[in-house]
Formats: sequence, C-alpha cells, structure tokens
Amino acid sequence: MDFESVCVLGLGYIGLPTASTFATHGLQVIGVDVNQHVVSMLRDGEIHIQEPGLRALVQSAFESGNLRVTAEPEPADAFIIAVPTPILPDKRADLRHVTSAAESIVPHLRRGNLVVLESTSPPRTTVDRVAPILARSGLQAGADFHLCYSPERVLPGQILRELVENARVIGGVDRASGEAGRDLYAKFARGEIVLTDATTAEMVKLMENTARDVNIALANEFSRLASSLGVDVWEAIALANRHPRVQILRPGPGVGGHCISVDPWFLVEAAPQMASLIRQARQVNDDQPAYAVGLVERALGGLAGRRIAALGLAYKADVDDLRESPAIEVVRALVDAGAQVRVLEPFVPGFEIAGAVTASSLESVLADAEAVILLVDHAQFRQLQPAQVAERMPGRTAVDTRGVWDRLAWSEAGFRLHVLGMG
Repeated sequence: MDFESVCVLGLGYIGLPTASTFATHGLQVIGVDVNQHVVSMLRDGEIHIQEPGLRALVQSAFESGNLRVTAEPEPADAFIIAVPTPILPDKRADLRHVTSAAESIVPHLRRGNLVVLESTSPPRTTVDRVAPILARSGLQAGADFHLCYSPERVLPGQILRELVENARVIGGVDRASGEAGRDLYAKFARGEIVLTDATTAEMVKLMENTARDVNIALANEFSRLASSLGVDVWEAIALANRHPRVQILRPGPGVGGHCISVDPWFLVEAAPQMASLIRQARQVNDDQPAYAVGLVERALGGLAGRRIAALGLAYKADVDDLRESPAIEVVRALVDAGAQVRVLEPFVPGFEIAGAVTASSLESVLADAEAVILLVDHAQFRQLQPAQVAERMPGRTAVDTRGVWDRLAWSEAGFRLHVLGMG
C-alpha cells in the first residue's frame, strides 16, 4: 500500500519525532496537538522537548516543506494516534486523550485509510475502544479502512536512532491492516517489522516494560535487605552478576518515566486476579521514594528544619523528562517533613516544587546546605569533585541514592557518605 500523507495526533516525545521523520522521508505530514502553545512554539521554530538531534530534525522537516502543524486533524492517507495515556489515582489507565483523538479523526476518515494507535494502552483498547469510535464514520475497521496498534519502543536520549533502527511490532485488526501498517513504517524503519494481531501487540508493549519493572523491584528489595543485614548491595550485585545467567539491575530511589512506572498497572487493570506479582512489584517501586527519604532522615538524625540540597529531578539521567519521577516524590516528602530543600535540575531549570527553592546553579543549590542528596545521576553530578562541593557547603553529610559516587573520595573530603543499600 502506498502512502503520500500522514496525520500525526500528539506532538510529544513520540509524536514529534515520528512526524518529523516521516516528513524527512518524503511524506506530507500534518502534525496535530491540542496544546496551542506547542503549536505556536513549533511554528516559531522552537521545540518544547529536549532530545539529542531533535531540533535539527524538526528544522529539516519544516524546511522540506513536508511538515505542517495545526490544532485540528485534516484528511490524510494515514492517521497516527500518539497521545499520552496517564494513570488515574486508582491506577486505571486514563484513555481520555486516546478517545478524543479517535473522535477527532471520525469526520476525516475515508475508505482505504489507515489508523494506527501508538499510545501505550491496556489490552483490547484498539478493538474495544478505538474501533467502535471510528465506526461512527459509517466505516468498519478491517472492511472499509485499516486499523493497527504499533507501540513505540524507544528510550529517551536515543529516540531518533531507536525510532528508525529498533524492531517494530505491528498488530492489525486483520492481516490487511497489519500489512498496511508495515508499508507505512517501512518508509523509514530499518529494523525488522513483525506482524501480529492488535491485542498481542498491546500486550507485548506492556510485557516489555513490566519485565523491567519487576526486575527493578527485585533490585530495590535487595537494597532494603542488604541495608538491614549489614551488606553492601552494590558489591553483592556486582558479584552475583558474575554468574553467566544472572543480571540484577541497579536499585535507586524509585521508578519513573511514562512507561515503566505506569504500564504494569494496565495489566493489573485488565486481569487483577492474575497479576499479583506485577502488582507487588509496582508497590515495591512506588514505596522506594519513601525508603530514600528514610535514608536521608537517618543520615541527618531528623528532617525538620534541616537544609538539604537535592540534585536532579528527572526520572533518569541526562534527560529532561520529569514524568512520574521518583526524585520529585522524594523532594515533596522532604518538604512535607519540614526540611528546607533547594533543588537543581539542569535539564529543566525552571521547574518548581511547592515548598522547595529552585536553584539555578551548583553554587546556589549548595549554599548553606547541611546535606547534599544525589537523586538523579546526570553526568555532571556523577563527576562532581567532593573537595569542590566541600568548598561550597558548610555541612558534611552526603546521600547517594544511585550508588555512583566514589566513597573514598567523599570520605577524604570530610563527608559522611550514606549510600542507598549499604548496611
């Protein structure tokens, strides 16, 4: 099947790179976002996402004349839904954005079109939620137009490369739909394209992130056990990983990001009576920020009134993505406990947390601090020289929740270094 135009709904971390990549590969692309600020920024030549190489890619897409951005969908050969699917307070998937996007396609849907859902969704969302909405057009999925689910499988910081090189799973509501999806993504994909049914493709995405979540929960639980048993979890993990069939992940202050910390709940929602291990792993990781706060409290002998410098708010190192970040939960808990917290997040310098002070530099975040806590191992924080830190702050307490600071160097600089997972 040949495609000349595609309408991408949602210009976030996935939609904008996808739209721009299609445009630079010759398709006419209509990029749609309901956030008028995002649309205005892009039209003004700015981008709202920090991702290596993305600015140049977006500029190339606009300069090619193949990319336009707007707040409303327009007719096209294919439609891609790449909107957020956040989690509700009761841990169910919030599909309002998906529903709204599908509804906005209905007036423009034509016989022979392709619709692809990329948003991470609970199993059967494509067939039970999206297909009935699109049927309001008078057309039926499979019979009159093609409908697929194809999950994004990229890592922030490497999105542009992995978007093109990673294997892609395409699940159609029928074989012809899967083949149409394959033909669309073959415009730029160099990785293998594998066809399956829509519900299997939805579950594949959730299984990938759930497997990682469960493994991280195991590492986090090991860190708690090690601390209570007087063991250095980092040494123990390194030794255990010498076994040829063992690969334990690294513990930390929790699990964040829009995928790993959210997607397992979609499986729990789909079959709660069968997902006890998945639910327990989620609860372990959701409780880990509180465990990290306890480590800081023990290091300082209390939190009320203590002056703390917190380094990092992103959910992982060297990205600007704050979604579901455990570091933010740690800072909020410290503030709620009465601590005076200054925070430094170099990738999102203007982000504020109620009750905390947003610092603009290392010097300002460390000024007057009794303790410094590493929450995100950004490269610039990993490379901090403890002697220089000592010159900038009066206190000599340091807390490493990522296990990356050189213990001897911090000790020699006069710090009492407390490391997560060290008994």
